[in-house]
Amino acid sequence: MLSAVVSKRLVAGLCRGAWRPAVTGLVSSRGYRGEAPDDTRGDLIEIPLPPWEERPGEPTDIKRRRLVYESRKRGMLENCILLSLFAKRYLNTMSEIQLQQYDRLINEPSNDWDIYYWATEAQPTPEVYQGEVMDMLKEFTKNRNQEQRLDAPNLEYLDKESQ
Repeated sequence: MLSAVVSKRLVAGLCRGAWRPAVTGLVSSRGYRGEAPDDTRGDLIEIPLPPWEERPGEPTDIKRRRLVYESRKRGMLENCILLSLFAKRYLNTMSEIQLQQYDRLINEPSNDWDIYYWATEAQPTPEVYQGEVMDMLKEFTKNRNQEQRLDAPNLEYLDKESQ
């Protein structure tokens, strides 16, 4: 004779088995496989972006305001928070060369994850983006003072600094 525990498991298994085909019929059979060696990535759609163009002759105050906006609107929340806080701290003290480096860094790469991985040092930074600004961003990302960084800063600081 079967014990009560064994019979419960048997009934539960039969119920799950009977229920499973109905559920799997509703779910797509193809899932994301990540970086699997056999993934051809043929199902990815590459959206062409216009190439980044340097803006020679752009006034520095306009460039700073544009870079504040672009730091906040990268598309990925993690970068929005990281870059907008970085911009709040350093953008107003950057030299023209540093502003050009920062402009290129946040606008030329088309993949937000690349910028995030470079800043967090999860992946090596390509030589073209390596420089003083990237070093500053990497150090800022380490958050040695353990500041709470949960949201992008308000833009009120722009008005206070211009007065």
